[in-house]
Amino acid sequence: MKPHTPLALAALVVLTGASASVDLPQSVDPPPERPPEAKPLEPVAPPVESAVPPDETACRTELTALGARFKELPPVQEAEGCAMPHPLAVTQMTAEIAIAPEITVNCATALALAKFARDVMSPAAQKAFGSPIRSIAQASGYVCRPRNGTQKLSEHAFGNAVDIASFTLADKKTVAIEPAPPKEHETFLRDVRTAACGPFKTVLGPGSDADHSLHFHFDLAQRRNGGTFCQ
Repeated sequence: MKPHTPLALAALVVLTGASASVDLPQSVDPPPERPPEAKPLEPVAPPVESAVPPDETACRTELTALGARFKELPPVQEAEGCAMPHPLAVTQMTAEIAIAPEITVNCATALALAKFARDVMSPAAQKAFGSPIRSIAQASGYVCRPRNGTQKLSEHAFGNAVDIASFTLADKKTVAIEPAPPKEHETFLRDVRTAACGPFKTVLGPGSDADHSLHFHFDLAQRRNGGTFCQ
């Protein structure tokens, strides 16, 4: 027996007067898509605070107030033991006094030299020559090396020292550190060297030894009871 078609069923209903229900195929909507599951939030690391300690920050504030120009350098740590955690490259000691070439030292040394240049060296030049200092020629800042003739690291190895070769005044006059300076330079150089003993813990220059015959060496070496070595 052949199955009835929908048309035949409808006719049969009409002919028989009987009620019949026919389930016709209907379109079915697809189930709604599930929203993607929210991914758990990754923990956010707190902002990294500056590694520069308060005393270093205060030092930089003082330098800036003096008119110094400097830039931060990456920390120095060398196999020999030379180290500077927070070095600076300085081109200007104060608003009036530059230093050349650019010198790399720690902030304490830069600040000590800037104050000494402003308060002592430049006024001494004004008194001796009638013209203030405009530029300091440096011979050495940070250098990873021992003291000459020893195995002990130099203060230069910690950015804790500066060597000064000469001064240039506002009137373009140059005053060099040398074993036998011209007579008119002697008083100025002697006054600067004498006054440096105190603000700096080591002061060396011509006559100290052959290694310091052409420059002043100033450093901030930590000595027992805050003592100094000036020669």
